Amino acid sequence: MSSKKVKSNNLDKYFMGIAMNLAKERIGLTGLNPSVGCVIVKNKKIISFGQTGFSGRPHAETVAINKCKMNELKDSSIYITMEPCTHYGKTPPCTNEIVKSKIKRVIYSSNDIDKRTSNKAYSLLISNKIKVKKGLLKSESKKIYKNYFKHKNNKKPFIAAKIACSSDYYMSTNNKFITNQHSRDVSHILRYNFDSILISSKTANSDNSKLSCRINGLEKFSPKRLIIDKNLKINKKSPVITDKNKKNTIIFHSTKDKKKLRYFKLRGIRLSYTNLDTNNNIDLKKVFLKAYRFGIGSIIIEGGKALTKSVLKDKLINEFYLFKSKNKLGNLGKNKFSNFKKKINFFKRKENIETFLDGDKIIRYY
Repeated sequence: MSSKKVKSNNLDKYFMGIAMNLAKERIGLTGLNPSVGCVIVKNKKIISFGQTGFSGRPHAETVAINKCKMNELKDSSIYITMEPCTHYGKTPPCTNEIVKSKIKRVIYSSNDIDKRTSNKAYSLLISNKIKVKKGLLKSESKKIYKNYFKHKNNKKPFIAAKIACSSDYYMSTNNKFITNQHSRDVSHILRYNFDSILISSKTANSDNSKLSCRINGLEKFSPKRLIIDKNLKINKKSPVITDKNKKNTIIFHSTKDKKKLRYFKLRGIRLSYTNLDTNNNIDLKKVFLKAYRFGIGSIIIEGGKALTKSVLKDKLINEFYLFKSKNKLGNLGKNKFSNFKKKINFFKRKENIETFLDGDKIIRYY
């Protein structure tokens, strides 16, 4: 291989890496659409860039192209983290925009798995005399799109769960927090990467949580709040019912109490009647299917012990995060998660997430 080709490939990897970083920034914020990053390069310099819009539109390619004048785009190269769409949906195909713009080269990483587009962009672009390179940094883009691929294939959200516990697996104590501030900050960043948070009304009432992203700069990206509340027993003064983001709250219930239903509907809370399972609890499988129909692509479950044990027992989740304190609680501990390792053993892999937590640990099971 010539040195010229090696150098060219290194440049391609460099610009695709920048596109990857743009895609990572919007994970969990683009609804059911994938988070795509895009960079346009001419004469080895970036002249434009784009990201998928919040809630999924506009597409990254359209954003980047629209920032430029037509003569600027001629003979340029465009780096895209996912195969550009070829179908008409709520927006025209991105391939149409690329062809019209006189872009000379298209470099993309992963193929889309949407049947309307999958594996169609390559031949379409080639037929329009555009040079195409695909599969660049594919293993990295697969990590970005694991949630998207999962929910697109299964027609239900990508689902994760998390708990915080002491080193001897107690989930609560008289103190408000089990883990330290560093762990709690990472937990809020984790929320940022998901469309929504799911808890039970029991947890909502005991914690009085806002279920928001309380990191400076990320507050407005707080996910939707999904509440499992069979009989609508949630505290009417709960922040998820009264705060300015209450329209982002969806309660899954099974009551026919008209007075209760009217109360929440008048306050702008979305209610979704959901049938019970064989144990007389809200059917979580139906909750997840409904959530997908509501446009939710990913959920992180931050429930109490009962809800967490339920999703583990029925293997309803795709990954699990254990935030583990360095401290033992012993007799001061409450609500022990007994036999945790046995309940989690259906996951094939685990990893210690490397970050500074001052003694605390985060373990991801997947």
